[in-house]
Amino acid sequence: WSPKPLAGSSSLSTRANSRFMSKMISYLKEAFSELLNKVTWPSWSDLQNSSIVVAIATLIIALVIYLLDTTFSNILDLYYSFFA
Repeated sequence: WSPKPLAGSSSLSTRANSRFMSKMISYLKEAFSELLNKVTWPSWSDLQNSSIVVAIATLIIALVIYLLDTTFSNILDLYYSFFA
């Protein structure tokens, strides 16, 4: 059994698609306008300072992980040497 298509259903879907596209275009225009006019963007020096902070934090975290890895590796080597 296959249902019969409704009369005029293609025009309904076309109108729905058209309405959806117009809403989507309106949304994108409003979002772009808001990004240009309402968002406060950081200055170049603020971006540089933030990047330096992130780089230093990344190095510190990497160093901590390296030290933990080395410490636990040495502890496990010592532990396994007792059973070898």
